[in-house]
Amino acid sequence: MSQNLISVDVKSEIGKLEAVLLHTPGPEVENMTPKNAQRALYSDILNLSIAQKEYEQVSGVLNKFTKTYQVKDLLEKLLENHNQREALIGKICVSENVTDYFEYLMDLSSKALATILIEGLPAKINSLTSFLNDEFYALQPLFNYYFTRDASVTIGNKILICKMASKVRMRESLINEALFRKKRVFDCEIINAHDFQPGNNGIFMEGGDILVAREDILLLGNGSRTSSLGIDMLINRLCKSGSKGKMNIVVQQLPHTPESFIHLDMVFTLLDKNKAMVFEPLILADNQYQTVHMVIENGKVTKIKSVNNIPSILKKLGMEIEPIICGGIADEWNQEREQWHSGANFFAIAPGKVISYARNVHTLNELAKNGFDIITAWDVINGKRDINKSKSCVITIDGSELPRGGGGARCMTMPLRRAAVE
Repeated sequence: MSQNLISVDVKSEIGKLEAVLLHTPGPEVENMTPKNAQRALYSDILNLSIAQKEYEQVSGVLNKFTKTYQVKDLLEKLLENHNQREALIGKICVSENVTDYFEYLMDLSSKALATILIEGLPAKINSLTSFLNDEFYALQPLFNYYFTRDASVTIGNKILICKMASKVRMRESLINEALFRKKRVFDCEIINAHDFQPGNNGIFMEGGDILVAREDILLLGNGSRTSSLGIDMLINRLCKSGSKGKMNIVVQQLPHTPESFIHLDMVFTLLDKNKAMVFEPLILADNQYQTVHMVIENGKVTKIKSVNNIPSILKKLGMEIEPIICGGIADEWNQEREQWHSGANFFAIAPGKVISYARNVHTLNELAKNGFDIITAWDVINGKRDINKSKSCVITIDGSELPRGGGGARCMTMPLRRAAVE
């Protein structure tokens, strides 16, 4: 085994970040028309040049503090290996029903092929069938890939390859599976959801619904992107992978509409050892959505019961969490507006040091009242502010275009390694 492998390890949401997987948005986010924007899971078409300027703040901050890996660079390198290229292209062509493009794709340079796999491949009009087909693309662009959170998840030293809820995102997880396999760059075990009852369309899960609260506590969202069958599959795999001792699974049911509730991390994210950002109406108020606590002991589910809410069960498990209210405590209207723009979606680079959008002013005011310094991303990148001098801080990124894709800072990051939390 190569000495330079990155050993994957994530046992919390807040431990000091040591490695992260990113994908800078490219032409794929604009390769759509209003007709297919909805199918791409967007409510609008992004302006790429502005989205990239905003993303520069995300990657600029992360490059300053941790080791970052870009999907496209890793993919290009992988495609240089003939066997791995053949295996990946074969899977993609079969799953997307474009086997007649296999030879063409195999003959491309690694750089050109990596670009096509992400930005899309226009269909060749060379037969009656292709002429009559109203699809412009043979391979759809991966419009959502800059949300690297969803296609794969680090849980301890394992990588879960997710089976995505939408067909338009399936290729993301096939690419990620290839990147993490074979211990080429990353040293990890793989749990591949695609291998588990492959014909079962009821099994799907995405990384935005999976939070590693503590080594023995997983928080899972159950909604439009993660099914109860998907959660059962994950628990089954965790049981089988020889997890010794006790594991607590806390499942939060989520509304299927509006679309801002797609994942658990849109209503609940951890900020520090004792603080979380919450969307109050769903997480703390009485409503019809259940919170379920499951206990796994020595590979078997030994308890399932309804509990009041996430903070109350975390307290019983020894994690006392003070909720900070998305949108502020004063006005439900502000809470709803800011939740819609990913106001509860925070990403920690260390305990109490988090990244978020600058636009959610009521949420930021609430954080300031709770002792967080508000610092702009550019001040951090340009060395004008040292976040080590803050006990707690929010690094703010501009967000007019990026949120239109439907996510925030946590959605745009896939942690590969975090330091242990004391």
